[in-house]
Amino acid sequence: MGLFDRVSRLVRANINDTISKAEDPEKILEQAIIDMQEDLVQLRQAVATAIASQKRTQQQQAQAQSEADNWQRRAQLALQKGDENLAREALSRKKVQAETATALKTQLDQQSATVDTLKRNLIALEGKISEAKTKKDMLKARASAAKANEQLQKTVGSLGTSSAMGAFERMEEKVLQMEARSQAAAELAGADLESQFAQLESGSDVDDELAAMKAQLLGGTTAPSQALPSAAPSSTTPQDATVDAELEALKSQLDQL
Repeated sequence: MGLFDRVSRLVRANINDTISKAEDPEKILEQAIIDMQEDLVQLRQAVATAIASQKRTQQQQAQAQSEADNWQRRAQLALQKGDENLAREALSRKKVQAETATALKTQLDQQSATVDTLKRNLIALEGKISEAKTKKDMLKARASAAKANEQLQKTVGSLGTSSAMGAFERMEEKVLQMEARSQAAAELAGADLESQFAQLESGSDVDDELAAMKAQLLGGTTAPSQALPSAAPSSTTPQDATVDAELEALKSQLDQL
């Protein structure tokens, strides 16, 4: 293979590839319909021309046949009048016109066949154009759907790596952290509240117990004083010392709470 052939094939391949990439189905279909309609216009003009020619030939044939019949009558008239030469001349004219009419009849038959063929082709082309228009609409709809789907797939495919989706993911993580901190703070606040109530409840029990002990002590000291009113107060007894010690211990526990 020569260098020129290789270069030529390479150039044609690149041109075909460029054309294939540049082809838009919608535009190509529209142009195809336009081309078919232009062919339809030309075919209609051809049919109209053929029909007009057929009508002219038909008129010429009818006129030639009429002339032939007219010369036939004249020949008969001349023969009736005894003028054979005139009759012979009329028959000669009649023969020319009859031959012309026969030739025109043959041409007319050919033209009629041509017109019929052109009419059938015209009807077939009109049907193809109508079918092509329907198919064009379907193909354009499919092409539009394919383009939209391709664009959608590209958009969906780019969402995972786009900065917008990354921002959404970061903000979602941040909201989750804020919710976790809020929940932890609520739990801590609830635990602190529970501990405060527990201290209040425990403190109430201690106060009640302290009040009861004080009542017992007061009840125990008033009885001897009523029994012995004249007795003078003596020094601290061992019982009082024990009670004081317990009171001091209770105070220390209360201070530690």
